[in-house]
Amino acid sequence: MIRKGTKFNDLYNYRNSKYFIRAVEEARKVPLKKDLVIFAGACQSFYEGLILAGANFASSPARILIDFMDPLIVAEKIANANAEHFVTMKEIEEELRDGQRGVSGVGGKGKKKIMMI
Repeated sequence: MIRKGTKFNDLYNYRNSKYFIRAVEEARKVPLKKDLVIFAGACQSFYEGLILAGANFASSPARILIDFMDPLIVAEKIANANAEHFVTMKEIEEELRDGQRGVSGVGGKGKKKIMMI
C-alpha cells in the first residue's frame, strides 16, 4: 500500500495491484481455459480487485505481509486434488501461516487426473 491505512478500496493506493489485476483479466480472456485456477497478488495487495478480476485465490485480504510459502501451499493443494474435487479455502486455511487473513478466495477445481487402467 502506498498510503498507510487509508482508502483500502482505492486502486491508486496500491503500487503493483493494477498490474496483477490486468494480468488476471488477460488470463481470463484465453479461450478454452475455463478451468484455469489463478492465484494473484502479493503482500498488501488489493484483494477485492483481484477477486473481482477473476482470480480464484488472492493475497492479502487483511493487508498484511504474507508468508512466502502460502501461495505454494495453495498451488500444491490444487495440483494434487482430484480433477473432480473443488478445493475450498476451508480445506487449506489451517496450513497457512495467517489463515484467511493472508490468503483467501473462492476456491478452485483440482488438477490431478486419475488414469484408469
